[in-house]
Amino acid sequence: MNDYAGQHEVISENMTAQITVDLARYVQELKQERKSPRSRARRTLAGGRKARKVAGRGFPGTFYSSGPPLLRNPLPALRPAATFGDPRTTAVQAPRFRRGVAERGARATVARRQRTSPGWQNWSSMRSNMSTAEAQSIAIPAQAQVVICGGGIMGTSVAYHLSKMGWTDIVLLEQGRLAAGSTRFCAGILSTARHLTIEQKMADYSNKLYHQLEQETGIQTGYIRTGSIFLAQTQDRLISLKRINSSLNVTGIPSEIISPKKVAELYPLLNVHDLVGAMHVPEDAVVSSADVALALASAASQNGVQIYDRTTVLHIMVKKGQVTGVETDKGQIECQYFVNCAGQWAYELGLSNEEPVSIPLHACEHFYLLTRPLETPLQSNTPTIVDADGRIYIRNWQGGILSGGFEKNPKPIFTEGKNQLEIQNLQEDWDHFEPLLSSLLRRMPELETLEIMKLVNCPETFTPDMRCIMGESPVVQGYFVLAGMNSAGLSFGGGAGKYLAEWMVHGYPSENIWDLDLKRFGALQSSRTFLRHRVMEVMPLIYDLKVPRWDFQTGRQLRTSPLYDRLDAQGARWMEKHGFERPKYFVPPDKGKKSHFYLLALEQSKTFYKPDWFDIVEAEVKCCKEAVCVIDMSSFTKFEITSTGDQALEILQYLFSNDLDVPVGHIVHTGMLNEGGGYENDCSIARLNKRSFFMISPTDQQVHCWAWLKKHMPKDNNLLLEDVTWKYTALNLIGPRAVDVLSELSYAPMTPDHFPTLFCKEMSVGYANGIRVMSMTHTGEPGFMLYIPIEYALHVYNEVMNVGQKYGIRNAGYYALRSLRIEKFFAFWGQDLNTLTTPLECGRESWVKLEKGMDFIGREALLQQKQNGVYKRFTMFILDDHDTDLDLWPWWGEPIFRNGQYVGKTTSSAYSYTLERHVCLGFVHNFSEDSGEEQVVTADFINRGEYEIDIAGHRFQAKAKLYPVTSLFAHKRRKDDVELSDLHGK
Repeated sequence: MNDYAGQHEVISENMTAQITVDLARYVQELKQERKSPRSRARRTLAGGRKARKVAGRGFPGTFYSSGPPLLRNPLPALRPAATFGDPRTTAVQAPRFRRGVAERGARATVARRQRTSPGWQNWSSMRSNMSTAEAQSIAIPAQAQVVICGGGIMGTSVAYHLSKMGWTDIVLLEQGRLAAGSTRFCAGILSTARHLTIEQKMADYSNKLYHQLEQETGIQTGYIRTGSIFLAQTQDRLISLKRINSSLNVTGIPSEIISPKKVAELYPLLNVHDLVGAMHVPEDAVVSSADVALALASAASQNGVQIYDRTTVLHIMVKKGQVTGVETDKGQIECQYFVNCAGQWAYELGLSNEEPVSIPLHACEHFYLLTRPLETPLQSNTPTIVDADGRIYIRNWQGGILSGGFEKNPKPIFTEGKNQLEIQNLQEDWDHFEPLLSSLLRRMPELETLEIMKLVNCPETFTPDMRCIMGESPVVQGYFVLAGMNSAGLSFGGGAGKYLAEWMVHGYPSENIWDLDLKRFGALQSSRTFLRHRVMEVMPLIYDLKVPRWDFQTGRQLRTSPLYDRLDAQGARWMEKHGFERPKYFVPPDKGKKSHFYLLALEQSKTFYKPDWFDIVEAEVKCCKEAVCVIDMSSFTKFEITSTGDQALEILQYLFSNDLDVPVGHIVHTGMLNEGGGYENDCSIARLNKRSFFMISPTDQQVHCWAWLKKHMPKDNNLLLEDVTWKYTALNLIGPRAVDVLSELSYAPMTPDHFPTLFCKEMSVGYANGIRVMSMTHTGEPGFMLYIPIEYALHVYNEVMNVGQKYGIRNAGYYALRSLRIEKFFAFWGQDLNTLTTPLECGRESWVKLEKGMDFIGREALLQQKQNGVYKRFTMFILDDHDTDLDLWPWWGEPIFRNGQYVGKTTSSAYSYTLERHVCLGFVHNFSEDSGEEQVVTADFINRGEYEIDIAGHRFQAKAKLYPVTSLFAHKRRKDDVELSDLHGK
């Protein structure tokens, strides 16, 4: 939550004198401030709009209480410029940092004293006794293992956790003072109620860390366990809270759904007449974010981390795709690793490298107000209120109120670039804040006469998908990023710093963090215009209702298939994946002609129940099974690996788990594993000739997969890796009549005898040559994938549709594809598979060449796992007592219970039109009832359990299967049809 502008001077051992000087100066400033006209102007919540007429500018980014400042920080020179989130502290404006090139001279003595210092205190004592000139000429070290840029809560958390893991050769640079960026303005609310499991775990870890940080460091952090109450004004909001509540409970975070009456008991000042319920999370807290950052910095310093403020990072030095050093305004530092924790300036810092690193984030103005204490001051443990339907949050602040929110019309800032070193309070805008103020007064009408102290306007950074950014750059090895917190930096700071530190030290984090990985984005998401428009949508979405299958509306039509306009004219409804437009489903012409309002309702449909597109997708699935459908799957990632000799085969045999030494024309399903045996990628590879391979991967694997291959492939001019995603349009021809369509178009036999399963061949389709035809569909249904050079795409599509008319052809979308693949028990990377999932855990032993004696990445881990047994097992669940029309639908992330005990979560779900049941996929664990430790999961353990799926607090019975059941149903149906025909014949 900070940029590479920050704050932090040093620490003084001469503590008494330092505190006396600070107190005298601060009290004098307070006296002068109280004489100003602004301090005498009384502003109330009811008169908030008029307040702007009497509000003076004062000290930007500061506020004052009625008493003297509490200099409780035992390290006064590290005190932040302002601490808005602290319920007790008065802060004074940070002196504006004057950027410039520091003097460079003979500093050997100072540098030696610094390196021999046991910790910050000694170094600070030394510095406090220096003259100003000497302090300005302090030398930075010439080399370090790690350089961290940014002295906010993210940078200090990374430094803290790295030092805890044994890495101490670390330099943290801050261009201003510690915690003088976004950390300084943080509202101080620590909330664990998140939609993503990984975000819940990060926030829970942060909560526990901050709780014990004061005892560890001796620095008071203002931590108070207040609990949070999340209000629901609608039934849909309550359903959303129930889903979160179920997830929190199985994660080990106490929470409960409560009635409006209970809300009134916990917070009597709230108006609860319009509520239908709420969620109470009793262990949430408030804390001073700046003091947390200082405590983390102090602990890191005591572990050997060197911290320099007023040091600006100019750019990162890169050689052959690897970080080699950092250029600052005080000299160069050679290093192996660089961590960009520069907050809202992370984007620009990334672009300043010799090899630019794309970090897509953008700042918006964020408003909250501070009030004087109530007539009966609020207690320090008063719960925090989140009224998402009203778009506001409320917390206690010094007996009064701190309240802000996320308005529908946010104001993006700094699009043109960086213009501040330390973040100052931006201009008040009461007209803009008025909707949030009105919402606050509706929720707490007794506050109308409460006096306002200040309306704070500060920048916050947001990302294109509302999830923070962490991980290693795909283009520069050793360049790590932790930024873009979407106003949740305090909640995520501890956990995010821990996971990034694990990533750097061990090569991977202890949890699956793909949803937060920098490599989920490409350079296409880094356009300033795109980011400005997208964050204007993202910021309101933070409090908007999260329903399944919603799509962003901004930044669309960025990447499209050549068939986009044609498909759009035929009724396609679109979703976006990795910037690529993909059809969800197609509105039939008869439905589209009936009513404009029908189409509008379909587009705006948001529900946790049966969706409006149910019948449309059912017709597409039925066509896939009985006739033939075509799905545009051009978004899939496509690479070609070629060599002049056997180099391509040799490196691919090492990088992939299945045997790729197959005859030309054969296709292999395989995984690209890490050292732990987990999936870095799940793909299909076709051998085009002896020296060339064609690789197909999921859409969002384009950046991640490329980076992994480039990292592990040797620097060999005879070996070529090419991204050909843009060169080919991909059409998926699904259904039993696909053979007839393709045979007629190619004048070639396409039956299994002539074109076996998992076979690839270049052939003519219509007038077009060089079409790569593959006998697979990614669904388990019969059919073909056609990889078409883009210049032929429209011609081939038209020919397929024209010829296919006699066979009942129609367009279909990804919703039908999802239903088909889930009922066939097909796992997809990014949804079901991740870097912590192995082939042995999801029934893919036959896709691994363990017995062939060939080495590949992850082999040792798989051999050990095969010997010891697996601790989770990929399982299919078929809901039994679920009413599709009336009950809430499962989507993903629902807790799974076996014999009443929690055993895992679903990873994906869909309605099976074949089984006429909902099907959920997920992993089953075996947790010990005594210790909670994971135990081996066997097929017998799966089969002997009674299962339930928890959907928003309601448990539905389910049958567990370790194999797809659709084949059994189809066999039974064919047998019944035969018997029926025999009966009619008789």
